[in-house]
Amino acid sequence: MKQQGICILGSTGTIGINTLDVIRRHPQQFRIIALTANRQVKRMLQQCDEWRPEYAVMSDPEAAKALANALAQKGLSTRVFSGMEDLGKVVQYDDVDTVMAGIVGSAGLLPTLAAVKAGKRVLIANKEPLVMMGQVFVEEAKKSGALLLPIDSEHNAIFQCLPYAVQQATALPVEHTLSEFGVCRILLTGSGGPFLKLDRSSFASITPAQACAHPNWVMGRKISVDSATMMNKGLELIEACALFSTRPDKIEIVVHPQSVIHSMVEYNDGSILAQLGNPDMRTPIAHALAWPERMHSGVEMLDLLTMAALEFESPDVLKFRSLILARQAAETGGTLPAILNAGNEVGVQSFLDGEIRFDQIIQLVEETMEAIKHESQQGLESVLAADRLARNFAEKRIQSMS
Repeated sequence: MKQQGICILGSTGTIGINTLDVIRRHPQQFRIIALTANRQVKRMLQQCDEWRPEYAVMSDPEAAKALANALAQKGLSTRVFSGMEDLGKVVQYDDVDTVMAGIVGSAGLLPTLAAVKAGKRVLIANKEPLVMMGQVFVEEAKKSGALLLPIDSEHNAIFQCLPYAVQQATALPVEHTLSEFGVCRILLTGSGGPFLKLDRSSFASITPAQACAHPNWVMGRKISVDSATMMNKGLELIEACALFSTRPDKIEIVVHPQSVIHSMVEYNDGSILAQLGNPDMRTPIAHALAWPERMHSGVEMLDLLTMAALEFESPDVLKFRSLILARQAAETGGTLPAILNAGNEVGVQSFLDGEIRFDQIIQLVEETMEAIKHESQQGLESVLAADRLARNFAEKRIQSMS
């Protein structure tokens, strides 16, 4: 069997580290061609020392220089590049078969799109590209023959619960509707985050440390805050519409605090299929790396006999207004999802930097969506323009909020 050549976008982050952990268990099946990061030189140096990739790309030019010097001192031959342009180039190399798209936020948009245009097997862990321009990604995959495989635990669960014919149609996008295969709706589960039971009157005093302390998952700071506001679930709703060629009204968000059932699919015969497992990102990563086969992930098996009761409830959309805004963006389409995403990224970073309160994040998103005119069609230029305008507005608005 030919080894899969792997490029990991965001190798020093949570998704990248978990991906390498899975690959470490299957050295005969995979070969690391390229690793990329922003500015974590020390961790990248450790990864290059272990995996000996042909290429390493640092988004930050100064970090790239530091890495190149450190590699030279160790006598390692990995070639170092820097900047967004090189991120887009390295995913297209002929010896790269599979790209793990794990860069957080909109920064992952262009290199992920480049991988899709190059016809690669693209494992999408960063939801923002599909949120911002899901229609474009699907159309480009149709043209190039790229495979699109979801890594988000919820979307991966939905994917696993769909008939194999739909999995094939989703991974290699072709025209289809879920109803053709008897699917009534998708039940998108979420833990509700750390503040599920907290009264909204206390949101103003929440600290970044509290917001990043997720009860079930080990995640990066940005996605942890998104989970705390439940914007993460809203973004996943938009992403699911693009991935599974379905409408927002066919997706119901269900709060499931235990994070054991990762999502469900309901069929017209009354059946509901669910994917269960321990909350560990190595499960969807291993599934996507091996699909349509299966392989060991290193995740501890779920012991059903020791589980407590499984709870389900409707989300409080007045308390978590992010869900209303995200559904509005999904229903409207065009560039509005990109505007929502931009306002949220700016708001989350400002909260983490201590510039605004926790309860002001979603306020900023709503004001940004109201202020920036959206276009009805998605295209790279229109999406990037909307993203830029939304960020400029949000950054200026924060100054007055502060």
